[in-house]
Amino acid sequence: MASLWLDTASPISTDPFEADTEFDEVIVGAGITGLVTALLLAREGRRVAVVEARFVGAATTGNTTAKLSQLQGTQLSKVKDATYQRIVQAYADGNREAFDWMTGYLAFRGVPVDRRDAVTYASTADGVAAVLREHELAASVGLETRLVDDVGLPFPTHAAVVLADQAQFDPMDVLATLVADFRALGGKVFEGARVTGVRASRPVQVSTRLGEIFGGRVVLATGTPILDRGLYFAKVSAQRSYAQSFRVQGELPRGMFLSVESPARSIRTYRDLLLIGGNGHGVGRSSSPRAAMQDLADWTADYWPGAELTNSWAAQDYVAPHHVPFVGALPRGRGRVFLATGFDKWGMTNGVATAMTLVADLLGTHRPWQTELRHRITTPRAIASAVGENLAVGAWYAKGWARSLSRPLTTTEPAEGEGAIGRRGVLPAGVSTVDGVTCSVSTVCPHLFAALSWNDGEKSWDCPAHGSRFAPDGTRLEGPAKRDLTRLVNWAG
Repeated sequence: MASLWLDTASPISTDPFEADTEFDEVIVGAGITGLVTALLLAREGRRVAVVEARFVGAATTGNTTAKLSQLQGTQLSKVKDATYQRIVQAYADGNREAFDWMTGYLAFRGVPVDRRDAVTYASTADGVAAVLREHELAASVGLETRLVDDVGLPFPTHAAVVLADQAQFDPMDVLATLVADFRALGGKVFEGARVTGVRASRPVQVSTRLGEIFGGRVVLATGTPILDRGLYFAKVSAQRSYAQSFRVQGELPRGMFLSVESPARSIRTYRDLLLIGGNGHGVGRSSSPRAAMQDLADWTADYWPGAELTNSWAAQDYVAPHHVPFVGALPRGRGRVFLATGFDKWGMTNGVATAMTLVADLLGTHRPWQTELRHRITTPRAIASAVGENLAVGAWYAKGWARSLSRPLTTTEPAEGEGAIGRRGVLPAGVSTVDGVTCSVSTVCPHLFAALSWNDGEKSWDCPAHGSRFAPDGTRLEGPAKRDLTRLVNWAG
């Protein structure tokens, strides 16, 4: 199940791995955050390497809906509810600078960009108040939004806030351009180099499946940090959401749309295709991701009859309790290890803004909005949100283990595309059949030992505690885990 972007992207070749080489900075993760950080550092004459576990764009960036917008649904309202007005202003200022940098960069490099109005709309009368509040907050931070009633969608809307001249693009075009420019400045991109450990020595030692490299500083741009120092896996919640592309009859909507209601509905276009997103949920916490994907397709068919599905995919995002990214030095990293996480599904702007902040940290130059965000106060509401998420994690630990141990693992091969969970001895195990291959694995997450769930939509083993995901054969896909699942043999016996 490849995204529209990954399905059509030209391959980006890897550089041969240079074991035992020392760089000024090593960036872990080849998505939008990692590659913008790498390019900005290389422009300053730094010798930089990017290491990526799979391939460029393999995780969130290659699976995003790729909206570059300063109007982000009800994001300003979320930030205001969890912080205060100065932080809302700083968040908006950072996103504005990120938007200007990215649109300017893409224009200079000739990367195709569609300029579109961004629209946050209410599809019910109950959603009107949220639209009005977002408009007020947008105006308070200098965004020139306007209110309208009808936004030209094939279903009624009760109110909408609009910000003109935002942008959408193919994210893999952007990553390919960033890689080309980074390499032209002497940068190296090592794909297939999963990081298994980081030692904050001088220089920092980065251990990968291909060998070790060294850096004066290391940046973790991996969605959520792959190191547990600082406990960021417990400070963010991992979310999975879906996107689909369709060929439809008639005129396509003009604009980038996002509803205020839940489940959310995201709408944009790409060439002659309609893109629909939504139905998000906590990773590993849906009884049937396949049903969530089918519901999205059914909803599309209701309003665009005859819509023909071309691609269906999912993306993973991490949400901070205050809805502002965490960025900066990693605790117990001796000032040599840095991170960025918690983009709350707005990585096209937040990824660039955090890249700018990371480069400022590394070079010692800061903008006012970066300083303001760094010195925010954690409010009781944000604390309550974090506590609630960790209580939920505890409940999923109990639920997952109880479910797994309640029955023995089946001795029958599952049907194609299906997975089953049970106990093998005294531990949770799972078996699945995907593309005609039956595999059995331990379904104890190697990160912090939660019992995994079977994702019947994406055919993966997903962790409901902290969001690690694994292929049917146990290969790690993403999340804070650094190791694969243990393969089991003779599972039927």
